[in-house]
Amino acid sequence: MTAPHVLRTIPVEDRAWLIAALDDALAGGAPILPLAPGLDPGDPEIEAIRALALPEGTAVVVRTSGSSGTPKAVALSRDAIVASAAATAETLGGPGQWLVALPTQLISGLQMLVRSAASGIEPVFAPAGADARALLDAADQLAHDRRYVSLVPVQLARLLDVAEADEDAAETLRRFDAVLVGGQAVSLELRRRAHALGVSLRRSYGMTETAGGCVYDGVEIGDTLVRIRGGEVQLAGPTLALGYLGDDAQTNDRFVVEPDRDGVPVRWYRTGDAGELLGGMLTVTGRLDRVVISGGVNVSLDEIERVAREYAGWESAVALATDHPEWGSRPGLVVETTAGAAPFDEVREGVRARLGAAAAPEWATEAEQLPRLAGGKPDYAAIDTWIRSLRQSLVQLGGTIRDATPPAENEETA
Repeated sequence: MTAPHVLRTIPVEDRAWLIAALDDALAGGAPILPLAPGLDPGDPEIEAIRALALPEGTAVVVRTSGSSGTPKAVALSRDAIVASAAATAETLGGPGQWLVALPTQLISGLQMLVRSAASGIEPVFAPAGADARALLDAADQLAHDRRYVSLVPVQLARLLDVAEADEDAAETLRRFDAVLVGGQAVSLELRRRAHALGVSLRRSYGMTETAGGCVYDGVEIGDTLVRIRGGEVQLAGPTLALGYLGDDAQTNDRFVVEPDRDGVPVRWYRTGDAGELLGGMLTVTGRLDRVVISGGVNVSLDEIERVAREYAGWESAVALATDHPEWGSRPGLVVETTAGAAPFDEVREGVRARLGAAAAPEWATEAEQLPRLAGGKPDYAAIDTWIRSLRQSLVQLGGTIRDATPPAENEETA
């Protein structure tokens, strides 16, 4: 059965329309598809999505960021979205005012609007693509006693850079009752820096398919369930999406139903993330599809990133693998240029000591700015394409990849 309404496309630049349309969708009105800035509603891809049958109960369709491949159109019900917002409010200690600093066409930004609607407290919007100073200026407009913000790690790193040199900026960050950070792993170094400044950092784990964050600081929130199967993190609970539009095969592969101990069917989402449950705490170690074989040894590129990002100036590090005639594949690092960064040799030896010789990056190159997706995640596909093209060009010239400059950011860069 399909939903009774036609999917409406809503440009996120029109905040009043977006908020009104979202409220209507959650009240049982026409489902909505938030459109990224500059995206034409008549775009063939958007028209194709609108032509697809909607699962019964669809309230919002959100396109994923595409960090793990081609963006997918995820159908979310009103119940899932509201359950996520309620679980967040309960976990954080009550409703508050949100600083919206993430794109609202993505679930991370859209959920801040849902949480605001549920509490009746109007959010404050940071300017699109705001730098650290602009974010802090927007934070000063918050008037409620309880203040929240959701960020990605690169935003947090830049805010900490400013706050460590400016006590007023540090005080602005400390006034947040919770600074949620998700979208990527938060390095130990970033967590140490935030703790040293007294920032109330909360690490969030979730995705579009779970209507946003559903595990905070390693512990599930609301009625979320977590299990590990074959090394993969799997999630269950009321916040799960209805499925992927126009892709029954992907939906059936990722969303599986299995009976629990009492024989009651439970619907699980297979995240594709590798992880561990230790003492009831979830640790996500990386993407299962980001494992390469180097010298016959399985190497997690995400684990290399995690270790590298603990070094000063390497918080933005991205690990890639390139072909090697002897090892098969060898990892390397791309990092945004930062003054006072730790030497590459120190980082390389640190990775070797923690993860073994096969994981030690063979090369590193700096970039003024890495291509990023709308939510702030590194655009791995664009970075990988650039590096491979650059290496091929320089091999032909007998050069190296040191001091290379990446391509211009794509249209979705935050």
